[in-house]
Amino acid sequence: MRKADREVKDFEIIKDIIAECDSIKLAFNDGDYPYIVPLNFGVEYVDDQIIFYVHGAKVGKKVDLIEANGKCGFEMDCTHVIELIPENKDITMRYRSIIGKANIEILEDLGEKRHGLDVIMAGIKEAEGYEWNYDVVPHTMVAKLTVVEYAGKINPVRK
Repeated sequence: MRKADREVKDFEIIKDIIAECDSIKLAFNDGDYPYIVPLNFGVEYVDDQIIFYVHGAKVGKKVDLIEANGKCGFEMDCTHVIELIPENKDITMRYRSIIGKANIEILEDLGEKRHGLDVIMAGIKEAEGYEWNYDVVPHTMVAKLTVVEYAGKINPVRK
């Protein structure tokens, strides 16, 4: 990381950044150019392992790329604030972000798919206490991302 003073290594801060984000962008290898798609997500932690769940249609480019490779990159960012710094005529973006790599698999087992969808729903504050329709589980693609590498970065607001 070029600006090591902005690197985040504390796992609790990484978890705070993830909790603040409302989408995850996945990047897949698609030949000459990457294919990037933003998705809503759910996250769970098993010891110090980060596991994301995403969902979508059972067919399409994203599904084809997952099945072809089983790997993806991801990016999440939040807390965007533009700051003008008059004393040196500078401008900067304040932010919190995470990038990383993950193994990604499409879940087939209905119990695992339901678990993944429950994790996604648990992360939606507006859906607290909402009973969603489990009849959609067989008709929904649910993918599990097991993070293999990540880096957090913060450009904090000046004090």
